Amino acid sequence: MRIIDLSSPIDAEGWEPDPIRHDIMTPAEGAVHMSQEMKKHFGLELDPSELPGGELLSLDTLTLTSHTGTHVDAPSHYGSVGTPRDIDQMPLDWFLRPGLVLDLSDVGTGVIGVERIEAELVRTGCRPAPFDIVLLRTGADRYAGTPEYFTRFAGLDGPATDFLLDLGVRVIGTDAWSLDAPFGHMIEKYRKTGDSSVLWPAHFAGRRREYCQIERLSGLDMLPGTSGFRVACFPVKIKRGGAGWTRAVALVDE
Repeated sequence: MRIIDLSSPIDAEGWEPDPIRHDIMTPAEGAVHMSQEMKKHFGLELDPSELPGGELLSLDTLTLTSHTGTHVDAPSHYGSVGTPRDIDQMPLDWFLRPGLVLDLSDVGTGVIGVERIEAELVRTGCRPAPFDIVLLRTGADRYAGTPEYFTRFAGLDGPATDFLLDLGVRVIGTDAWSLDAPFGHMIEKYRKTGDSSVLWPAHFAGRRREYCQIERLSGLDMLPGTSGFRVACFPVKIKRGGAGWTRAVALVDE
């Protein structure tokens, strides 16, 4: 079996609207820290100089949102009406399923409609079965780590989202920052039309129909074809979380 990494890293050096803070405690600093913690909480004495090389273990402390890096959105992220499930409540069998990737990289920046989804299904001769994981390759991951990543991508409109959900899909992934179109594109269209349905339609569809999104995928161009692989994208179990990070991968039998 070949494993293809479909995840983008959590990188404090890349540009983010919500900056990441990543503090690294060295093994030497970890020795001092642990000796203090053992004395404080357990009454145990251990001088760092007694450890081989004066080192114990390193420690990483990160401050970031649950929507940083590759992550899975839970229904509770989309709104509070009813009792939407949090990420720790979602069924695990949603996140290990056959995958189907749709190449929509020609769309550029803007909205992906039903017609474009249908055309890609016709072109490939593939159609998702219920609970298959559909991945949208927009090409946006080439901008990852830069401000452009958050403005140059394509997202689903409401009818396209419903179209996939009507087929029984319950997990939709994208290599873009959001499954919706960029903020500027949505707001500009709303100002012109006054139609509020153009605002976050893919996310808000989750208020009516339970489903999950995988956002900020990467490397979808490395997949062997439209189908013929499984996707594993188990989200981290964050209690009451609206999302959970995932190391999403494709599993290809050889």
